[in-house]
Amino acid sequence: MAKPPDCVLSECARWFDEQLPDDWFSEPPAVTADRDEIVVAGQLTVLERDAAGTAEPHVVVQAFREATRERRMAIAEVAQARWQRHVTWEVHYGELHARFTHAAVPVMTRLRFEERAVLDTLIDAGVARSRSEALAWCVDQVGRHQSDWIDRLRDAMTEVERIRREGPA
Repeated sequence: MAKPPDCVLSECARWFDEQLPDDWFSEPPAVTADRDEIVVAGQLTVLERDAAGTAEPHVVVQAFREATRERRMAIAEVAQARWQRHVTWEVHYGELHARFTHAAVPVMTRLRFEERAVLDTLIDAGVARSRSEALAWCVDQVGRHQSDWIDRLRDAMTEVERIRREGPA
């Protein structure tokens, strides 16, 4: 299964909400996870000076990143030991969405000649520098252009998992 059960996600979200200082985000953080990574995403609180337009969003995000680095790292260290997953921090401020860290997890795959030819074409065209980067680009494109279908598929898988848990032992 690609993501942990909802009970793990809800426990994880609750735990992060309890750990984070109240003044970091304007609402509880959104927590998502897969087998390898937990993403903690929060909406930064709009400050008075920023509401007046005196600070660019990237400046606000960078200031938040620097000011919270030590505390975020301490929280992440505990979470990583607890759930055995890398913790990634993401913030939203206006139209800006920034991830501070992320896990680039290697994935083994077997491709046939025609599939490798697609990746090699992307490399030859300068879209990617390697087969790994070309494959990541392909996955990104499917995610962007088939996001509704992917979301419906994930929802269906979540429902199947819920029904399995309710079934006989």
